[in-house]
Amino acid sequence: MVLKIAAFAVALTICGPAFAMESSVGSLKVSLIADGFDQPWSVEPLPDGAILVSERGGALTFLRRDGHRTNVSGVPKVVDRGQGGLLDIMIPRDFAKNREVYLSYSNIDGDSYGTALGRGKLSKDGSKLINFRRIFQQARGNTDAKHFGSRIVEAKDGNIFLTIGERGQRKQAQNLGNHNGTVVRLQRSGAAVSDNPFIGQSAQPEIYSYGHRNPQGAALDLNGNLYVVEHGARGGDEVNKIKAGANYGWPVISYGTHYSGLKIGEGTSKAGMKQPEHYWDPSIAPSGMMIYSGKLWPQWRGDIFVGSLKFDMISRLDGKSLAEERLSSTETGRVRDVVEGPNGEIWFLSVEDGALYEITK
Repeated sequence: MVLKIAAFAVALTICGPAFAMESSVGSLKVSLIADGFDQPWSVEPLPDGAILVSERGGALTFLRRDGHRTNVSGVPKVVDRGQGGLLDIMIPRDFAKNREVYLSYSNIDGDSYGTALGRGKLSKDGSKLINFRRIFQQARGNTDAKHFGSRIVEAKDGNIFLTIGERGQRKQAQNLGNHNGTVVRLQRSGAAVSDNPFIGQSAQPEIYSYGHRNPQGAALDLNGNLYVVEHGARGGDEVNKIKAGANYGWPVISYGTHYSGLKIGEGTSKAGMKQPEHYWDPSIAPSGMMIYSGKLWPQWRGDIFVGSLKFDMISRLDGKSLAEERLSSTETGRVRDVVEGPNGEIWFLSVEDGALYEITK
């Protein structure tokens, strides 16, 4: 595929063709920012107007304001197998001060695969990550190459949330002795936060919540509360509001069924296990998640946007009623990530097109 990159000004300027997308707030424009990516997984804007894009195979791309593309060196070696590879990017709020970049990825730890988190400093020209090192490793990985998660979110207090899938081992999502099917909460060093709910118990000290299947989207709401979106099996994709120490039920409760059609666990509810804020049946295969500020579309303030890998659309959930609107165009093929751009525009990654797009008025 031939690479196309839009030119940048002080704010991002789109030079590619614009396409139409109909919505509840009128007709929207979808414009190409860049294409030529192979399995793009995460996109993050930088404070100076540049952009980072990860590809599952292990490439990290720096898109500069003058339109040039740089392959970033110093990226960790990843396990590019199954659903594994280079996954999420997180740019902390103080990036301008220390230029730290956080990456999640699947790696080999001994004789097993696991989800890892690392950080390094991005050089000023965007060409390399300096002194990148792993700061967290999933305990008790396995040889399955699926359900790694994984999204990274900076909390309001500067600590870090990382989502980890149950790695295809369903029962392990209820085992606090490992990290399978959890949200972990870490200091920026990678150490557990001292007030995590399971500190001092016979559990992994980083665990913040558990009972998750494969959370591939995560975001803070406008009040700083963490939400995650996770894959169900056959039906039962969920949006969950995360509480410290809470059990979200997988695989004991679910609104889906096994792919064989058999019942999962004990039903849809059980005492001591959290209910989802919203679920989809049939599954939409959710991935990246964003909760919108309302900067460009005030009507959508606080709404949840989730990319769908199955129905080629972006699911918008009203922030109060959770009523759904499905935003689609010819460009929304297997949407892997959705983020808010610096001026309130909505950016999304299309796996089908290998491209980054922008939605504007």
